[in-house]
Amino acid sequence: MPASHSGIDPPIPWEKRMPPFRPRRSDAPPHGVRPRNKWVSGLVVAVAVGLLLFSGLRLVGLERGFPLVPLMAYAPLVLFTIPVLVVAFLLMRRFAAAGAAMVAFALLAIAILPRLIDEGPIPPEVPGPELRVLTLNTHFGSVAPETIVDLAREHEMDVLTLQEVTPELYAGLEEAGLAEVLPYSMDHSAPAAAGGTVHSVYPLTPVGDPGREIDSLSMPHASLEVPGTARPVEVVSVHPMSPRRPSSMEAWEWGLLMLPPAAEDTTRILAGDFNATLDHAAMRHVVFEGYVDAADVTGQGLTGTWPVGKPVPKVALDHVLVDHRAAVDGLDFLDVEGTTHRALVVDLTLPGE
Repeated sequence: MPASHSGIDPPIPWEKRMPPFRPRRSDAPPHGVRPRNKWVSGLVVAVAVGLLLFSGLRLVGLERGFPLVPLMAYAPLVLFTIPVLVVAFLLMRRFAAAGAAMVAFALLAIAILPRLIDEGPIPPEVPGPELRVLTLNTHFGSVAPETIVDLAREHEMDVLTLQEVTPELYAGLEEAGLAEVLPYSMDHSAPAAAGGTVHSVYPLTPVGDPGREIDSLSMPHASLEVPGTARPVEVVSVHPMSPRRPSSMEAWEWGLLMLPPAAEDTTRILAGDFNATLDHAAMRHVVFEGYVDAADVTGQGLTGTWPVGKPVPKVALDHVLVDHRAAVDGLDFLDVEGTTHRALVVDLTLPGE
């Protein structure tokens, strides 16, 4: 009898038991792989584009205003962070972003890494007397006067430039015996951060104060009578306004613009807290006016000088700029109790007669 008449259905062939084959949708992720997070992708793109813009601004010197100017001080930190980001982008298979980051690294490296090269002292055509200069921001006059006197005596300073010197600190320096080490001084002390002074073993003649000329922080400018030099020697205790807020940007720019350029008939030294790094176009403009940066030519241009004693990256705000005809023989950085700035001690050979 046929199976259909027995009340029992015949068995279904095995190939007909399988579910119908449906091709995987092209937009469906493979098993075990999550869809790419759009927020992560957007963040990666934003970081890559930001790095390119930042490096481009640094290369051509177009940073302007707040907050670009303060951020530009951290260009070295950005440079050394980029390799980590490149590795992260590659692991995330964001190859275009990794390529953009590598371009940004190359642009910043061209501008920044040469500061690690020690160029060695280039002596003047006619070597003259040696001069040792120390500069220090006293942080609202918080450094003990005895500490400053001990520094001047221990390091046998010829010239000392101080910033943020209050009248109380200046009086304390007199009481602590600074005049016994550096008998000549130019006192432009003032309350809070507004004051500055110059001290010397050589007689001083006041030349002016470019800071007070623009009603900003004091920057005393003095002429020194140094025997055996080919031309007069001038020193400025540099301290333009900090660009830490939008309202101080104009004063910061003018403070740097007012600094005197190098001159044929004078050997000038600019020493102090410039509130700027060599990654600022305004600072490079000062250097290009006939100076060399002592830290740059000794291969220490990336040594941070502020803020000392705080768990944050340090930036190189304190500098000694020297007439390019003088030789920078050495540079030391000193941590000084009572201030967030490092002191710089620079040995120079001036042009001779």
